[in-house]
Amino acid sequence: AAEEKVPPGTFPSFMAEGTLLARRGEHGKALACFNNALKLRAGDKHCLVARSECYLRLGDTENALRDAEASLQNDKTFSKGLYQKAETLYTMGDFEFALVFYHRGRRLRPDLQKFALGIEKAQEAIVNCIGSPSSVKLESKEELCFVSRQAESKKTNKKPQIKLTKDQRWAKKQKPVRNPKTERQLLGELYADKTYLEELLKDKDLMESSTKQGRKVAELVLGGISYLESRSEFWQQQKPIYARLRERQLRQQSWARGRTRKPAEVGRYLAKTMEDIDMLLSGGSPGESCQKAERLLRRVQRWSEQEVPNRSELLGRLHSCIGSAQLEMGQVEAALQSHQMDLKYARQNKLPDAMSRALDNVGRVYARTGKFQQAIATLEEKIPMAKSSLEKAWLFHEIGQCYLQLDKAEAAKSYGEKSLQAADEEGDVKWQLYATVLVAEAQVKLKDHWAAILTFEKALEKAKLTANRAAQKAII
Repeated sequence: AAEEKVPPGTFPSFMAEGTLLARRGEHGKALACFNNALKLRAGDKHCLVARSECYLRLGDTENALRDAEASLQNDKTFSKGLYQKAETLYTMGDFEFALVFYHRGRRLRPDLQKFALGIEKAQEAIVNCIGSPSSVKLESKEELCFVSRQAESKKTNKKPQIKLTKDQRWAKKQKPVRNPKTERQLLGELYADKTYLEELLKDKDLMESSTKQGRKVAELVLGGISYLESRSEFWQQQKPIYARLRERQLRQQSWARGRTRKPAEVGRYLAKTMEDIDMLLSGGSPGESCQKAERLLRRVQRWSEQEVPNRSELLGRLHSCIGSAQLEMGQVEAALQSHQMDLKYARQNKLPDAMSRALDNVGRVYARTGKFQQAIATLEEKIPMAKSSLEKAWLFHEIGQCYLQLDKAEAAKSYGEKSLQAADEEGDVKWQLYATVLVAEAQVKLKDHWAAILTFEKALEKAKLTANRAAQKAII
């Protein structure tokens, strides 16, 4: 009874508020307004279209289609309803049915450009899916016609028999590519969300739990993954990767030819490209990350300080990204050169944060190649730049490990104790464990065995606290 009660307000006020919220992108709030409006004037076709648009923006294509069809129930020539139904079918990937309603709308309202544009994009999507008309050979056993999928299912169970060629049967069996590179290109920023949801599936306790509303968390997570996969399939059909690559090449050529560039455009382009470089590296694609960073590096080198005010800082950061990718690929010498270039730009332009980053990376590479003395000199230069206790804990530990490798046990023990002190200040049990093990190893080198045993026992307690079974086994 509470749900059927007419909410305070008028139909026009709810419609106006909902329209304003939808324009601002607040579709969830707009949806509530249109719901209230329909309680006051049930079946209003304009309100149903508005609510359908909200559902579509929120990814609820089923309700979006239902409202679009409801808006046409009493008026089959309602142009807004026809367009909304076509748009919803297009978003669902039903390109052929969408084309039918775009054509129907254009016949009724040839003055509306949006129907012509809809026809173009639907035809392009169909060609992208199955090729040009000349490449498709169908042998029809019955009369074929375009009908609404929903309407036809109610009228008859008969299905037109279509015989596909061998190549088409093979293509139909193929599932969309699921490799990370393709999905990352299709989903863009949403790829990180899909990866996060897939990681959540591994948490069995969380998956078996329920929300306050009683829904299983596993259902919500699987629903999210399923939606993102359907989106990637839709975008792959609408515009395949090869088409995207071609568009990108054309944009880059146009960019290269352009003599003047607006600072805002340059800033957006650089921010997006740097984000892609970082995402590729963190996503396990160092080769692609390196190539993208090198291409951007060559482009920025051709630009002036007027076009890119922070040009030197950006060049250093790009060298840093390239170096990190090269290290991931095992190209240690090349990585060292790249990080040294980053350090060079940082020193020349007196950039303390960049200098700290570069010293960090150069020291890591030296340590990895066994050049422990150079690593120590580099990392000790970074000590005054460390900003947090956690950073100091890591830094002192790395220096201590280098001294241990050089058989300078006293210095290793000293840095191990400094690392432990910094880890205690931070309250980080993991780094307390690492530092304690380093001190114990140094005591063994110094032949102070009873002290080493006591220190290892402390380390064992830390390992148990962190549930690190590998560390427990090694310490024992």
